[in-house]
Amino acid sequence: MSSQADLAKQMLGLAREDLAAANALRDAEGVSASKTGFSAQQAVEKSLKAVLATQDDEFPFTHNLTLLMQLCEDVGHPVPPDLAEADRLTPYAVAIRYGLANPESVAPDEAVRWAARAVDWAAAKVG
Repeated sequence: MSSQADLAKQMLGLAREDLAAANALRDAEGVSASKTGFSAQQAVEKSLKAVLATQDDEFPFTHNLTLLMQLCEDVGHPVPPDLAEADRLTPYAVAIRYGLANPESVAPDEAVRWAARAVDWAAAKVG
C-alpha cells in the first residue's frame, strides 16, 4: 500500500498531466471551451487533493472545488487568493460533459491560468 506522501505525488503528477491537456486543448482548433474547462477543473481538483494527501487525511471522492478548497483551509493550507474563484470550474467536472448544465462561462485562458496556479501551489506544498 502506498503512503499518503506517495499519493500526494501521484495526484500532483496527474494534475500536471491535466494542465498539459488543458494547454493543448486551449490551443487546438475546433475544440470547445468546455473541453479546456474540464481539463483545467481536473488539474485544480487533483492539485487540491494532493495538498490534502500531505496531511495524512483521506479526501472525499468529489469534484466539488469549493468543498476541497474548504478542506484545505481546514487543515491549515488555504488556497492562494488568486485561486479564490477557481471553484467556478466545478460544473465542468460532470454536468457540462453530459450537457446537463450551462455554467457561467469561464474563458479558456482564465481556466488554464487557474490550473497552472493550482499546480504550482500544490507542488510547493507536496515538495
